[in-house]
Amino acid sequence: MRLRRRPVVWEPHEPSPPFEHPSGERPPVLPEGVVPRHVALVMDGNGRWANARGLTRTEGHAAGEQVLLDVVAGAIEIGVTHVSAYAFSTENWKRSPEEVRFLMGFNRDVLRRRRDEMNDWGVRVRWAGRRPRLWRSVITELETAEQLTAGNTTCTLTMCVNYGGRAEIVDAVRAIGHEVAAGRLDPEHVTERTVARYLDEPDMPDVDLFIRTGGEQRASNFLLWQAAYAEFVFLDKPWPDVDRRDLWRAVEQYARRDRRYGAAVDRPTAASPDDHEDEHADGEPAHER
Repeated sequence: MRLRRRPVVWEPHEPSPPFEHPSGERPPVLPEGVVPRHVALVMDGNGRWANARGLTRTEGHAAGEQVLLDVVAGAIEIGVTHVSAYAFSTENWKRSPEEVRFLMGFNRDVLRRRRDEMNDWGVRVRWAGRRPRLWRSVITELETAEQLTAGNTTCTLTMCVNYGGRAEIVDAVRAIGHEVAAGRLDPEHVTERTVARYLDEPDMPDVDLFIRTGGEQRASNFLLWQAAYAEFVFLDKPWPDVDRRDLWRAVEQYARRDRRYGAAVDRPTAASPDDHEDEHADGEPAHER
C-alpha cells in the first residue's frame, strides 16, 4: 500500500542569515532606493562549461546548484526581495532525452535538498510554469516547497520550471477569452492590469534587473511581460563560474543607470567656447548649416 504524504504547513519562525561568501566579502553599500526589487536570472553556459573541462553537460548543470544558493544568499544580503530563476524552459524539451531526464530529476532533487535551508533564511519559494508534460514528482516537490515556505517574507525565489514567456501570455489570453465568452468580463474593459491578473504569478513585481550568464545576449522567452522595462546585464562567464559578487556588481551597474520608463527630461548643457567660434556672422550654429 502506498503511504500518503504528510501535508507540509508553514510555521512562523525567525529567519536566520544566509552563509557568508568564503572570501568574507560583503555587499556594497548603496543609497536607499537604488537596489533592484526583482532580479531575473538566465543561468546559461552550464553545458559549455562542462564540455570545456571534458565533462558531460549534466555535470555542468549539477555544478550550478551551489551557485544558485550562493546568489540567493547574496540577493538577501544586498536587499533584493524577488529572484526568478529560469530552471527549465518550454523549449528545453527539444534537448536529448537523457538531458531532459536529468534536468527533471535534478530540479526535483534540488528542491528536496534545499527547501529547508531556504525556509530557514526566510525565503518564500514559488513556481511559475505549465503542468502538462512536467513530471508529477517535480510538481510534488514544487508544491511542497511552496507550502513549507508560504509565509516567509525575506525574499521570494520563483523557480520557473516548464516555463515560457509566450506560453504564459497565451495561457493568460486564453483564460481571459473564457471569461469574456462566459459574460463575466467585458472585452472593452481589458487592460494591462487585467492581463497581469491571469499570469502565472499575478503578484510578481516587474523585473528590474535581468541577468544572463554564458556570453549570450538575448532574453530567450523569459518573463517577457514582466521584463518589459528591465535593465539587462550580460555576463561572459558561464553560470558555474558565477557567485554572489557577480550579482553585486550587476546591482551596482543597475544603480548607475537612469530608468525613465519612456519619459525624458531636458538637461541642457552649457555651450562651449568652440560652439560660439563656429557660428556664422548671422548666428547660425554650425550643426544647422
